[in-house]
Amino acid sequence: MLAERLVDGYDVEVLTTCVRNYNTGVNELPAGCEICNGVLVRRFSVAPIDGLKHRQYSKEEKPARKWRRFLFRLGILKYYSGIFPIWRLKREAELKSFLSSPFYSPDMCNYVRENKDQYKVFIPINMAESTTYFTAMEVPSKTLLIPTMHNQGVFFKAIQTDVMTRVAYIGFNTKAEQVLAERVFGKKMAPHGIISVGIEVSEPASWETTREKYKIPSDYLLYMGRIDPGKVGDVFDYFVSYKKKYPQSLLQLVMVGGLNFEQIPFLHKDIVYTGFVSEAEKISILQHAKIVINPSKFESLSLILLEAMNQGKPMLVNGKCAVLREHCIRSNNAALPYVGKKKFISKLYRLDMSKKTRDEMGEKGKQYVACNYDWVIVMSRLKKCIIMFD
Repeated sequence: MLAERLVDGYDVEVLTTCVRNYNTGVNELPAGCEICNGVLVRRFSVAPIDGLKHRQYSKEEKPARKWRRFLFRLGILKYYSGIFPIWRLKREAELKSFLSSPFYSPDMCNYVRENKDQYKVFIPINMAESTTYFTAMEVPSKTLLIPTMHNQGVFFKAIQTDVMTRVAYIGFNTKAEQVLAERVFGKKMAPHGIISVGIEVSEPASWETTREKYKIPSDYLLYMGRIDPGKVGDVFDYFVSYKKKYPQSLLQLVMVGGLNFEQIPFLHKDIVYTGFVSEAEKISILQHAKIVINPSKFESLSLILLEAMNQGKPMLVNGKCAVLREHCIRSNNAALPYVGKKKFISKLYRLDMSKKTRDEMGEKGKQYVACNYDWVIVMSRLKKCIIMFD
């Protein structure tokens, strides 16, 4: 979305890999170039994964992450980082872990190294991946990093201190993400601020056709995104408990996205899986949801929350996520946070049974998105950062 909105003033390219499934790291897409919405996309093959070695290196590097995370939980990591901004404990194992990760591409690394003088700025996204690390380390003075950081182990790697202290600028998605990074990397962190992104609004597909195709009920709580343990948490168990406590509720749970469980976690008459849907179908399903949920503990922004608010939908979100809590507060409670099953059930019941509450939250959500995530505002921030590289 950012790349496509830069083509009016810049020649924009995307460097990416041929991987489609991050779990397997297999080159499924063809290497080479293609034009996508005015952007030149360069795809590079990744190196074959040696799963055994990758697991070995991940085990070897773990003490460094655990030590830094322990200091973080004590609230003193930022002070240590002011004295020792670059950490070297287990660097070799961490580097080998990145070299054996699903997205490691020697071809991409070589391309950046050989062609770096042809580019004004590199904007790597997601510091959890090897593509970001090797790009940033090759061209730190030309790097505008968008880290999409949350409180997970990979962000506590010692080698991340090289990235976060050497790049030219860091653009965060939310204030909560920025505060987290400041607590981890301290005052020696590179210059930084908020950039964020806006949201896309496609024309919706026919509701009648979409509803029939995916067997979607008329009264539903909606989840959209990766359906894996890290993203959905306890939502299945919580929702089934809700239905047991309030059998009179007509609410069903609709799960939209790829299923990354070894087997479907809950076979229940009130849970519907659609799999992947088109963008137009996604908007149609979103528009007809009663309530939208984001149960993830790990977010740096949450596009689905912004998309739902933009459609006037009330949100139920995981209160353990600082970013989602920030959205709740800043939007004047257009989203409700929950922590634990009891709060999930009580707050879902409140939304399920009160149209007035849902409507009030929906109006607040639309105002919040319009005032904070309009593309004019976002692109102004990004272009001001790019100008720094002139």
